[in-house]
Amino acid sequence: MIRDIQERILALKKEKDALILAHSYQGREIIEVADFTGDSLQLSVMASKAKNPVVIMCGVRFMAETVKILSPEKTVYLANPIAGCPMAEQMDKELISAVKESLPGYTVVAYINTTAELKTVCDVCVTSSSAVKIVKKIDNDKILFLPDCNLGHYVAQQVPEKEIKLLQGGCPVHAAVTKQDVEIAKAAHPDALLLVHPECIPEVVAMADYVGFTSGIMEYAKKSDAKEFIIGTEMSITEHLQYECPDKKFYYLSKKILCPNMKATTLIDVLNCLEGTGGEVIELSEDVIRDARKCIDRMIELG
Repeated sequence: MIRDIQERILALKKEKDALILAHSYQGREIIEVADFTGDSLQLSVMASKAKNPVVIMCGVRFMAETVKILSPEKTVYLANPIAGCPMAEQMDKELISAVKESLPGYTVVAYINTTAELKTVCDVCVTSSSAVKIVKKIDNDKILFLPDCNLGHYVAQQVPEKEIKLLQGGCPVHAAVTKQDVEIAKAAHPDALLLVHPECIPEVVAMADYVGFTSGIMEYAKKSDAKEFIIGTEMSITEHLQYECPDKKFYYLSKKILCPNMKATTLIDVLNCLEGTGGEVIELSEDVIRDARKCIDRMIELG
């Protein structure tokens, strides 16, 4: 049944010259029909380089918006319209505009996990992999980092020479993991290395053997001589690594690290999108695309 649906999707995407993008947190059955898999920025850049006029994002809304910002001439679909991101939706343009007025002279650094509208009032975008490098390169010692205070705290530790102000935002899924969860996982798997995402709280990050973004965690696990790993990011990454490294063992840090928004997209959603009976076309005004792109271009320049 699943294979039949996948074959129908593969035939339709060829017929319609559509590009399917799947974030790394998507299910295996979706990744198998995708043209590219990766993190949000990787996918957007891949889409901008591809010639396909139609792009289907299997991820969450801000990712589809980023694709549209970098490829405004393309028709971009979000496979499942309810797939949002709590972190991206925590802060809006009005709030940050007010904060900027209260903090004159600060460079506003926005995590890529923000809405297109919010990006229009930010100075530079970052990903979890590029945040430290870019903040170091910014020609200003005063930084306002948003929305993730946990990633911001990690960046502040790596760049102590700068004054970094944080707001209380972040990923509720990663932030739900506690020090006790780590202790339980380590007790159950004493020989395993702990690999965590910097969106986790500082107490958890401090206990890790490796801290990095999703692709970084996967590459570390693949290249490491170690044979056992506790994976401190979305649960799907543990599953993907089990498939890709059958000679190694991978364990969940916590069953709490399950993103319902990422899991909202199904294989049938992708099929419906291609058949013209589902999905949502992402529409952004020319002004939003122009202004939001400035901070993304600045990220590419500095990164």
